[in-house]
Amino acid sequence: MASKRNITREEALTYHMDPPGKWEIQATKPMTTQRDLSLAYSPGVAVPVEAIAENPETAYDYTTKGNTVAVISNGTAILGLGNLGALASKPVMEGKSVLFKRFADVNSIDIELDTEDPDEFINAVRLMGPTFGGINLEDIKAPECFIIEQRLKEIMDIPVFHDDQHGTAVICAAGLINALHLSGKKLEDCKIVLNGAGAAGIACLELIKTMGARNENCIMCDTKGVIYQGRQEGMNQWKSAHAVVTEARTLEDAMKGADVFLGVSVKGAVTQDMVASMAEDPVIFAMANPDPEITPEEAHEVRADAIVATGRSDYPNQVNNVLGFPYLFRGALDIHARAINDEMKIACAEALAELAREDVPDEVALAYGRKLTFGRDYIIPAPFDPRLIYRVPPKVAQAGMDTGAARRPIVDLAGYEQSLRARMDPTATVLRAINARAKAAQARMIFAEGDDIRVLRAAIAYQRAGLGKALVVGREADVRELLTANGLSDAIRELEVVNAANTRHLETYKDFLYKRLQRKGYDQKDIHRLAARDRHVFSALMLAHGHGDGLVTGATRKSAHVLEQINHVFDAQPHDGAVGVTAVLIRGRIVLIADTLVHEWPDEEDLADIAERAASVARGLGLVPRVAFASFSTFGYPVSERATKMHLASDALDKRHVDFEYDGEMTVDVALNPDQMKHYPFCRLTGPANVLVVPARHSASISTKLLQELGGATVIGPILTGVDKPVQIISTGSTVNDILNMAAISACNIG
Repeated sequence: MASKRNITREEALTYHMDPPGKWEIQATKPMTTQRDLSLAYSPGVAVPVEAIAENPETAYDYTTKGNTVAVISNGTAILGLGNLGALASKPVMEGKSVLFKRFADVNSIDIELDTEDPDEFINAVRLMGPTFGGINLEDIKAPECFIIEQRLKEIMDIPVFHDDQHGTAVICAAGLINALHLSGKKLEDCKIVLNGAGAAGIACLELIKTMGARNENCIMCDTKGVIYQGRQEGMNQWKSAHAVVTEARTLEDAMKGADVFLGVSVKGAVTQDMVASMAEDPVIFAMANPDPEITPEEAHEVRADAIVATGRSDYPNQVNNVLGFPYLFRGALDIHARAINDEMKIACAEALAELAREDVPDEVALAYGRKLTFGRDYIIPAPFDPRLIYRVPPKVAQAGMDTGAARRPIVDLAGYEQSLRARMDPTATVLRAINARAKAAQARMIFAEGDDIRVLRAAIAYQRAGLGKALVVGREADVRELLTANGLSDAIRELEVVNAANTRHLETYKDFLYKRLQRKGYDQKDIHRLAARDRHVFSALMLAHGHGDGLVTGATRKSAHVLEQINHVFDAQPHDGAVGVTAVLIRGRIVLIADTLVHEWPDEEDLADIAERAASVARGLGLVPRVAFASFSTFGYPVSERATKMHLASDALDKRHVDFEYDGEMTVDVALNPDQMKHYPFCRLTGPANVLVVPARHSASISTKLLQELGGATVIGPILTGVDKPVQIISTGSTVNDILNMAAISACNIG
């Protein structure tokens, strides 16, 4: 499975190991003073304890219960890997937990129960009921999963949802609504064949029948053929519920004249002859993972009119559970639901189908590298569509309220939708858009320091992610030795290693460099040493001559030194318009800080230049720039000579008639906190600033590193802008992911 997605075993293990796992717990209340601790624990905690004891419903008000879901498994059916046990399932359950948080801002804790006894499992989950607002069951084998879910639904007063069953069913239903919409057919008139009588298959058929499909029109098949009335072999109560009167005995028999095929079985279960025998405009959902029952190419070879969906992301129309469970639980939790019922699942499916029929935002098209328009190749929304969070949960919540599942109905649905919009994490959207643009650009990226394993790992990841071609500067023997020592010996065949010894352009590079530096005290020997022996200069020369499209360097030397070397080839001095802008991503916010690289002590005109370059970077990241000139003074008070230039910088921009919001000077809390900004109603910013122009390079550097080390912020940059070619200088402490992000930014030529 990993190899199909260009992810190696070593990469996957490293990702999970440093640091171990995929999530952590953070306090949401202050925990610094004795008073804070007294409120959080004894004696203050006694007050909500008594309130909850008196009225249990207030647990949703005073604890995290209302926004916490348990992801629970016993590891008996892990992905496509089978019964590997509870402990082995933990990475999957942790992954499911972070998906809850990423897509719907639902807190989630994974719990692995070491038992295959349904009664023990049921009792363990039942006893944990007071802790959670909902239970997501995962990777439990059939038929035990049916028993466990049904019993827990009966005895618990919170939603219990087996995603392997109902998650697949909901997305399948959404796609089917739109497929039939395109083919002009009605669900109740369709002949439907389902292959795979496990948890997901049975749930798909049950939900579709609830939506209007007729029992007599639905044929279920398993490994022994059609499930017909009177069959004895391999039957159980769940299969028997879907047995029909039919002469068909094989899947091939059943497929003749079928309007819809739903597959949750195995690779190759469907042949081209079966597809050819289906009715006009057949709908084929081949959802077996990792390989479908029949590929879209194979199906379309015999039926050009077929509408095909699979479970894979490399084909159109992916049936992806992440479109369902986060938003189902979001809506259910927000009404304090007692259960997730069929009406809520159908509401989710209909909301997804409706969203797919609407115009797709440009940012979604950008993320997928192509224009997405409702049609045969786009019947299910893209998982990264930002509208999902505020379009699907309100429909789920409304259905829950209409059917009496809500403990606390939502009165203001419009306000609820706005609150959901605010839950979106813009940092994920920005990084996704950058990677999408990089993938579209297919830039030849020069990685200047091939003697650093972090750089080599980033180069490999850049290429394997499909972002473009990685060019590594270094000695081939050294690169091979380093890769081998780190278990990546096979990767040497993927990378192109470049150096002064194997390039045929060295003399051209030297001639170019001599013309630039001959009047700056450099002779021919100096030029040779720079061009042939300094990797930063050599890499910059490659870029200057079009032998690469972008450059990432700085992992092994201080940024000031690297910038000095780059300046031998490019004009990246303060007076040349070069600016360093650092993006700080923290708790769902993005703030750009400038200048963090080039200008030591800018004057007011320099600061105005910095603001313009930073605003350009903000736009390149998909943000609408709001620039604040940061200081320890706010609009003239307290008076300070060092704050004056920040005030004058704003005046300088007035004369340039720029097309973005700016104001200052102001303190950082005024710039970023709307409540503080309200005290200055004349402020020209319409919202919190997302670009901070600071007085000097040292204050910019201190700010970003402080946020990174103490605030836990993700820091990207400095992003070097204002240079003729896309050069990005990373820090010596950069991780592989940091280097990869900067390579993507270089590929996009942001700013």
